[in-house]
Amino acid sequence: MSATLAAGPGGASAGLPHPDGATRRDLLILATAAMGSLGAAVATWPFIDSMNPARDTAALASIDVDLAPIAIGQAVTVLWRGRPVFIRHRTAADIAAAAAVPLDRLPDPEPDSARVQRPEWLVMIGVCTHLGCVPKGQATGDPKGDFGGWFCVCHGSHYDTAGRIRKGPAPRNLDLPPYRFLDDTTLRLG
Repeated sequence: MSATLAAGPGGASAGLPHPDGATRRDLLILATAAMGSLGAAVATWPFIDSMNPARDTAALASIDVDLAPIAIGQAVTVLWRGRPVFIRHRTAADIAAAAAVPLDRLPDPEPDSARVQRPEWLVMIGVCTHLGCVPKGQATGDPKGDFGGWFCVCHGSHYDTAGRIRKGPAPRNLDLPPYRFLDDTTLRLG
């Protein structure tokens, strides 16, 4: 009976070492740390999840464009990932003018053939590479600059019929988005 009283009301495990060296206190510390870690993960998940793209943006990761209604010589603008994309159905004169330019006359030399998958369709991101303006040249009455392509009225950058910088402060050609033709009349951006 004296052994039971010496051990206390909780018995032998109330603070006395277990034969393998562990105590109830060690178990409580381990359980508390595990629950604290789980609680921290649960509390931070909404913050981490908020860094993912919005559902409406992710839905526009790729879009299909019907090319059938775009006549030769006509241009359309579509919105993809929050940016304007210029699609122009080029004329034979546009294609010939773009191919005839010597590369040594271009500030950012790139042949027309490297900028198109099909010569009659030019697809570019419609954002000036100087300061992010949207160049004019898509609509019928818009100024098209000195080279028949696009003209950034903000700072005077002139682009040709292949979207290459020809004159002005823009450091490079208009950027090309990832795209592919699904068939003769459907283009997929993204």
